[in-house]
Amino acid sequence: MCGRASLGAVLVLGVQLRALWLTAAVEVYTSKEVVAVNGTNQRLKCTFSSSSPVSPQLSVTWNFQPEDLSAHEPVFYYLKEPYQPPWGRFKERVTWDGNVQQNDVSIMLWNLQPTDNGTFTCQVANWPDVYGTIGEVRLRVVQKVSFSEIHFLAVAIGSACVLMIIVVIIVILCRQRRQKAREKREEAASTEL
Repeated sequence: MCGRASLGAVLVLGVQLRALWLTAAVEVYTSKEVVAVNGTNQRLKCTFSSSSPVSPQLSVTWNFQPEDLSAHEPVFYYLKEPYQPPWGRFKERVTWDGNVQQNDVSIMLWNLQPTDNGTFTCQVANWPDVYGTIGEVRLRVVQKVSFSEIHFLAVAIGSACVLMIIVVIIVILCRQRRQKAREKREEAASTEL
């Protein structure tokens, strides 16, 4: 009887330890969408958090899924040092722009083209945290920057500030004019007496 209870306790403990192991995972953070102008360079930011300190065995894998959903393509790999792809559309167009000690595993894409539209994935394994989320960044390469909500907001705030300055100037000028008119009336009244 005592053997069965011990076996049950060991099994329960094993299940709990397995659950704790699975929760110790790498969390990856990226921008959800990036818009860049054709022919420019763009940094794809990817950071991570891990329950373990940065391991010498830390690895980073960047992949690309074109918009037409054709096969995934390797973009970049990091294991102790950065490795650029030996072939493919990103050969000689991608560089390491991260710092693993600061949990930054970002890359820089050079000379963006419309064919670069698609989804980039960033996956980090930091032993013993080998499982975790995969960061995704959707890249849209446009011919020119469109008038976004941020631009509209900047124009609206700027216009409101200019309007306020004009109103303040008008109020100050009106007060000065009234003051001068009052001084003239007082001067004319004192000369009459």
